[in-house]
Amino acid sequence: MAGALVTGAGRGLGLEIARVLVRRGHVVCVTDVDGDAAAAAAEQLGEAALASALDVRDPDACRAAARQVAERAGSLDVWVNNAGVLFPGLPWEHDDEVLRTTLDVNALGTMHGTRAALEVMRPAGRGHIVNIVSLAGLVAAPGEVVYSASKHAAIAFSLGTLFDLRRTGEKHIHISCVCPDGIWTPMLQETVHDPHTVASYTGRLLRPEEVAEQVGKLLDRPRPVRSIPRSRGLQVRLFDLWPRLMLAVIGPLERIGRLKQARVARRGGR
Repeated sequence: MAGALVTGAGRGLGLEIARVLVRRGHVVCVTDVDGDAAAAAAEQLGEAALASALDVRDPDACRAAARQVAERAGSLDVWVNNAGVLFPGLPWEHDDEVLRTTLDVNALGTMHGTRAALEVMRPAGRGHIVNIVSLAGLVAAPGEVVYSASKHAAIAFSLGTLFDLRRTGEKHIHISCVCPDGIWTPMLQETVHDPHTVASYTGRLLRPEEVAEQVGKLLDRPRPVRSIPRSRGLQVRLFDLWPRLMLAVIGPLERIGRLKQARVARRGGR
């Protein structure tokens, strides 16, 4: 059977991705830093799911998890780096621990997971690593600067590793970066009243199920970067190419974001 592992899958997007993978016939290891949440999620998913506590900041634990899935399922075909943290605010007001935690989980956690998966996938000559990045990994996101910086590091590492795989002759191992707009998951729900998260509301608020479905489609047709929705990916890349454009429109964009954020807060994500 095909084995898969999803980090940060105790709830939200990670749980929905695990659900898609189970439907596709994978044996899925549901991992989370909260072992009880992982166990509860795996119970929801049925016999094809197993649970494990996993702190992605620990590279040895990531390697052990990769080996465990390969031993249990017979292979490790999919690894999804989904675990992440968000601390909105002004960069000069964050304490050192916020910077360290954000980079350790979002950037180093992605690196640890990717390297752990490759240790099993490279000898097998196949596999697919899916790294959940964010549109904030394609452009500097005001109000979420440290989060955005960590996601820029994650996408650079992901794409660079994919290029090195091809450069060294690995043709059947894929790395895909998923860059969604704001998603109505617990991470965003917990900050819905925070004025610094308005950038997450300037587009269309996504549901975790629709992003998870796109992850499933990527497994059939791998691509290095998938923006969700695609139109927003094009938009933020323009801001990345011309930072002065972002400076010119940041006021109106923030006003639009605040109006949408207030509506979402009133309606509970609807």
